[in-house]
Amino acid sequence: MADMRKFGFRIKTRGGMVVENLMVQARERADAESRIQQIYRNCEILDCHELTPDSRGDGVDLESMISLISKQDDSQ
Repeated sequence: MADMRKFGFRIKTRGGMVVENLMVQARERADAESRIQQIYRNCEILDCHELTPDSRGDGVDLESMISLISKQDDSQ
């Protein structure tokens, strides 16, 4: 199976609303854009960029929380 990558999108819906921080996992950018177009029909893609492990931002994912909790339990 090929590596899946995460892509971040900023779009304008057909109603004119701007939606930011949409994330899609796909093998290639074209596949990710196709998925966005399927979900948000007739949208305009304003920005698309590939997310790297360093670019996750300030958010916390489930695995990070579990790891943090496990570390706290070990230290007690």
